[in-house]
Amino acid sequence: MTGTGQTHEPHPHIGGRAEVLRALAAWRMEWPGSPRVVLLTGSPGTGRSWLLTGFLMLCEPEYRKRLPLDAMDPATVPPELPPPAVPGPAGLTAAQLLWVLADHYGVQATRTADVFTELGAREETLTIVVPDVDQAGPVRTADEPRRLAGDVLRPLAALPNVRLLAELPRELVDEVAAGLPPGAAQVIDLDEPRWADPDGLALQAEAQLDPLFGAPDLPFTTDPAARRALGRALAERTGAGAGSRLTVRLAVNSILAHPQSFDPADPALLPATVGEALDLHARRLGADPATLRLLLGPLALAEGEGLPVQLLGPLADAVAETDMSAALADGMLLVAPFIEPVRPSEAEATSESASPEDPAARPTARSDANGEAEADNVQAADRPLLRLAHPALADEIRAWLPDVAAAQTRVAMALLAEVPGQDWSQADPYVRDHIAAHTLEAGLLPQLLTDPGLFTYADPVLLRAAVEAVPSEALAAPARTYLRTAPLLTRTQVPARVRAALLETAFTEDGLDQYAAALHRIVPDLPWRTLWTLPLNGVSAAAIGRLPRTALPATDGTEPENDPAGTDTDSALPVAVLVVPPGTPGARILPAGGEAGDTPPGAVLLLPLDGPAAPLDADPALVRMPSEEERAATPLGISRGGDYVRIWRRGPEQRLLTAYVSATPLAGADIHDSGVLLLATETGAKALRVTPPPETDGGPPVR
Repeated sequence: MTGTGQTHEPHPHIGGRAEVLRALAAWRMEWPGSPRVVLLTGSPGTGRSWLLTGFLMLCEPEYRKRLPLDAMDPATVPPELPPPAVPGPAGLTAAQLLWVLADHYGVQATRTADVFTELGAREETLTIVVPDVDQAGPVRTADEPRRLAGDVLRPLAALPNVRLLAELPRELVDEVAAGLPPGAAQVIDLDEPRWADPDGLALQAEAQLDPLFGAPDLPFTTDPAARRALGRALAERTGAGAGSRLTVRLAVNSILAHPQSFDPADPALLPATVGEALDLHARRLGADPATLRLLLGPLALAEGEGLPVQLLGPLADAVAETDMSAALADGMLLVAPFIEPVRPSEAEATSESASPEDPAARPTARSDANGEAEADNVQAADRPLLRLAHPALADEIRAWLPDVAAAQTRVAMALLAEVPGQDWSQADPYVRDHIAAHTLEAGLLPQLLTDPGLFTYADPVLLRAAVEAVPSEALAAPARTYLRTAPLLTRTQVPARVRAALLETAFTEDGLDQYAAALHRIVPDLPWRTLWTLPLNGVSAAAIGRLPRTALPATDGTEPENDPAGTDTDSALPVAVLVVPPGTPGARILPAGGEAGDTPPGAVLLLPLDGPAAPLDADPALVRMPSEEERAATPLGISRGGDYVRIWRRGPEQRLLTAYVSATPLAGADIHDSGVLLLATETGAKALRVTPPPETDGGPPVR
């Protein structure tokens, strides 16, 4: 109803909330006196997300065509404008969401701080809507919504040319609004009486009871008057505040799932809260409310998009600490109103990644340097999952559990028992990718972070998020190695075999040889074996040459003979030639015009290519570098980018053997015909022995 007395149709998706829609429309139209920042909040279950979805329909040209705009209150309908940017934070870190926004606006920045600077320098007004802030982050326990509010939304809200609408939990409102001048921000709290809409809530209940929308034919659904009366009774019972929309939805689900024991004339059968909806449903079916909550417990503790159906039984046993198989077998009608099936998206755990400043922060396609296809998610994309009908149900059940950490401990043990022979390559994708989150909440994650098999097969985005939530002092050496390697793994999204190889090199660099060796047992066909690594500062070039063995000091301590003729292949030692800063221990100054003239002038460090990584006491001028013709005649070749090297088998049809991707830019790369790859960055050098795949598995020919 407007001030003219004319009655308008409610928004068909929302069924009310006209007062809120008027405020949002004023924000969208930049109405004089309207706030620049609007923060939409309220208790879980008050319909924040549903409301915002309905408003965004009014902002999207294609959706507007489907709405009866002429019949709606004009004050709730903004004019047709270019749609706002709507970056979805579900499953993303704060940094990832920022780079999604940067990509939307074509920001060319290399640091997150530069994104805000460039956005603030735009002359045009930037209209941004951020829904579902509470769903941010790949791991629930890591508190990513708070980081998103403080690190992204607050700086955006501070930009004078940004009009921001964010839907977020009440406890995060001050994180965003802090420091804004008076009048710049408006908080719309759906629990407050000003924004209450009891008529809209009754309409919601009435619509859910209507056979036109899927309800079965029952006396109180087919009769419009009875339907309207029950809808109003439900709305009056729940009130218009905390959890009201969800409580009504669950109550109607319960009534329609088992109408035989429901009497619409009995107000004692109408719930006032989400918890009462659970308990009343169980009692109407003659079950113990605790049994219902225990059956739903695994879903309340679950991570990601949902829990695989086959895990519900063993995890229910773990939560309840007793055998729940009989209750589960007879309990589908009991749990049905509170769960829903979901088909996982193939991108469930591939939280896209990589920014210029943090390789794991910006969404990108998988690196084209790896030369292999990732198939890890095929199994996950094909199986049915179950989840609770709303996150507030999880809050209710978790609050009811006497000890969530203890329950998560039992769940984690049950998940470990589901790993066949402790072979993570055979584990269910849910177990493999989410056990870290369960053990994190149980306080046991550091104990799990010593298994190189888990490091290899777990989704690196999810595992990294969990590990980063652990205090660094609680991490053992293998976990610290994983953590420093994780940005590379998440940036490249390489398959498990290449992840294992990159971790093998990282473990070797950190002196954890037993973990490097374990990876060769876990993944026998690693694309390379790390021969040696050497930390060095300031490496500027690297190449492979041949040093006459006569140039090496004799074992009896006599001086080497100067025999330039002894440089044929059989009598020469393959050496790594590294150009390093003068003064590097073991390096010699290269005189101008020496045989190693392909390397820039400066200090040169010689190392035996096959190891160990100990400097050779030899004159670098005696090193013979191969000619271009000699290189072209070798069976292996490389192509190099800024941070990766591809290794090819030469022949009529070149075939890609593998690729190495570096966490830092490469200063040099070379390969010996024996298959040893030399790599150097400004912080060190390493040698890898490439393991050729079978002839039939060498990758596609290069045309």
